[in-house]
Amino acid sequence: MLVLGQGARRFHVAAALNAKAKVAMSRFEPNSSINYDKLRSNIDIVRKRLNRPLTLSEKIVYGHLDDPAGQEIVRGRTYLRLRPDRVAMQDATAQMAMLQFISSGLPKVAVPSTIHCDHLIEAQTGGAQDLQRAKEINQEVYNFLASAGAKYGVGFWKPGSGIIHQIILENYAYPGVMLIGTDSHTPNGGGLGCICIGVGGADAVDVMAGIPWELKCPNVIGVKLTGTLSGWTSPKDVILKVAGILTVKGGTGAIVEYHGPGVDSISCTGMATICNMGAEIGATTSVFPYNHRMRTYLEKTGREEIAAQANENQDLLVPDSGCHYDQIIEINLSELKPHINGPFTPDLAHPVSDIGSVAEKNGWPLDVKVGLIGSCTNSSYEDMGRAASLAKQALDKGLKCKAQFTVTPGSEQIRATIERDGYAKMLRDVGGVVLANACGPCIGQWDRRDVKKGEKNTIVTSFNRNFTARNDANPATHAFVTSPEIVTALAIAGTLKFNPETDFLTAPNGEKFKLLPPTGDELPARDFDPGQDTYQQPPADGSGLRVDVNPQSNRLQLLEPFDRWNGKDLEDLQVLIKVKGKCTTDHISAAGPWLKFRGHLDNISNNLLIGAVNTENDAVNKIRNYLTGEFGGVPDVARYYKKHNVSWVVVGDENYGEGSSREHAALEPRHLGGRAIIVKSFARIHGECEISPPPNLKLSVIKQVILIHLSCLSTETNLKKQGLLPLTFSNPADYDKICPDDKISIVGLKSFAPGKPLKAVIKHSDGSSETIELNHTFNETQSEWFQAGSALNRMKELQK
Repeated sequence: MLVLGQGARRFHVAAALNAKAKVAMSRFEPNSSINYDKLRSNIDIVRKRLNRPLTLSEKIVYGHLDDPAGQEIVRGRTYLRLRPDRVAMQDATAQMAMLQFISSGLPKVAVPSTIHCDHLIEAQTGGAQDLQRAKEINQEVYNFLASAGAKYGVGFWKPGSGIIHQIILENYAYPGVMLIGTDSHTPNGGGLGCICIGVGGADAVDVMAGIPWELKCPNVIGVKLTGTLSGWTSPKDVILKVAGILTVKGGTGAIVEYHGPGVDSISCTGMATICNMGAEIGATTSVFPYNHRMRTYLEKTGREEIAAQANENQDLLVPDSGCHYDQIIEINLSELKPHINGPFTPDLAHPVSDIGSVAEKNGWPLDVKVGLIGSCTNSSYEDMGRAASLAKQALDKGLKCKAQFTVTPGSEQIRATIERDGYAKMLRDVGGVVLANACGPCIGQWDRRDVKKGEKNTIVTSFNRNFTARNDANPATHAFVTSPEIVTALAIAGTLKFNPETDFLTAPNGEKFKLLPPTGDELPARDFDPGQDTYQQPPADGSGLRVDVNPQSNRLQLLEPFDRWNGKDLEDLQVLIKVKGKCTTDHISAAGPWLKFRGHLDNISNNLLIGAVNTENDAVNKIRNYLTGEFGGVPDVARYYKKHNVSWVVVGDENYGEGSSREHAALEPRHLGGRAIIVKSFARIHGECEISPPPNLKLSVIKQVILIHLSCLSTETNLKKQGLLPLTFSNPADYDKICPDDKISIVGLKSFAPGKPLKAVIKHSDGSSETIELNHTFNETQSEWFQAGSALNRMKELQK
């Protein structure tokens, strides 16, 4: 076992260190460890029990079992009690997580944990200016997170450090680790052979309390890669192709495991790109087997000792020969063509060679207004180098981008290194603006001013998600996701009709020329420049420190308990909105400028369902108030109903809640008086998981730690945790029976039990009524949450 102690450095081989790296603070906590002996022991126990070859994901997941000898293991059915190695939180979700951890009464986190300030920096004019502005605007939140981290033993990455997933890859990920993070793209770490799973903030709190975490035993989808990447084809094209095959729901309840000879042609950061966007197919997570690419990356990021141990234990970090996959997809990388997916959904896949004609046929704007590269998906040194190689070709011919062009470095280390090596200058010279090391436009943190809201336009990005209005709050923006190389080429050409593999550009002197395929080093020849030191390590003892939450703050707010169920059926619930079509978490609880209110429930509730389409009028954020007869915004009408003691229900379509984990997508409707969400189906972005205490742990010890069941990134379960009823139509056609002005009574609650459907009486405005059946997935513990008013309320009851 290799223990990384207090004096460990991110770059700890003296010969490779430059002056800045030598003074870098420790990125590893004293209790961080790489315990391949424990992993091997658990795997050996499970292998003897199952008596069959194991996939890589099974090895890592089962290797973290709390009780490998007694745990029942059936893919897709049983729940596994696991011991994750660490927790990572981005600043938007960390606010609620730390507020809940403070209320738990625990003195310090039980597993290594970090906070990463990446979500609250708005892209406006450029990196330095935007970062300074963010520090001023978000000072209260940053101070809260820094002080809470110091008190409770959580590492704090300051604003400007970079995007959480890039920081994890550079510092904390290693082959065989199990990490949970409060962001849906946590699976990025799978590019370094890790099982990294996105969870909600409350789930992170429980893991930080040292409680075994339960995951529904995932199925395993195998993606066999053959051939070799070359030319214009990039790692991003692999996941764009897979998304087109599996769609946004095809990975539900499964880990996607890449394997085959083609893996070795992909860089470590390229593998991370593929795993990152696996969130868009609903996968629990994605993972690659350990190989020489990962070893080189570990060595280049100062983790030679980890690489050495991984080499010694490589049999644990690759799938067994003859292992079984529940589904297999085969992709020949030598035949794979560059792809571009969109608009409005990340699974609408097109070869780049076809997108121009497809756009013309569908009436999508052909002119590219903005090209954006970077984000947690594509902001590596290799990504930036390949984009810069195209910029240089254009500059050599006297060309600059016809479209606006932005560049988001993934971390301070990437920013400093591409500045040193000249990539940043090339990208600026071709017309690019280098933004702060943060999420920025990818999550809607973009003060876009070149088009008016409602103006139809096209943008191309190297991001992961392209839901309606996600990037710029403009529902008329047609956003396409592709590789940084294709983004750069299309930004130079200024049109979707440009195919860089076949088409010519025209230089200012009239010369016709083709762009040569992009090139770029996988890793810098001169090692990474770590840049500015942006890490705050918590003190060994933070018990004497104090964390304050100002009652007058409009950014932070302590939580009040929700009301208990009154023991009666829910009668005459007003339909707040009947949603038409796609309703992602971006529609339910938008990000962008709303991120600043993530720590203040009442304020952020003003964005409830403002992106959802109302069936009554096909309008967004315009619903009828049936008490007054007037139209108003969704949160305004909800508040009016709450003020007048009118409970309400939301009716939705298929895959409700697709997208990022948003506890607020459940907290907000509950806070504003909602009682139930009735839909055709719910999205389960990262499977189903559960957290529960070991039998010998007293509730007085865990205090206010929530007993979470079936949590992870399931919108349905987040609703349960807040005391709402997430229900599905037994007959999806019953969706059409409900009118926007109906009232709905949910009956049968007095005998509410697992597996027993409920009834809904639909009362129409003409006096008629009809009864339909509604299904639910509550287990006994979750039923107790509903009765108590929330999971938190139930936990407090158990402490009495």
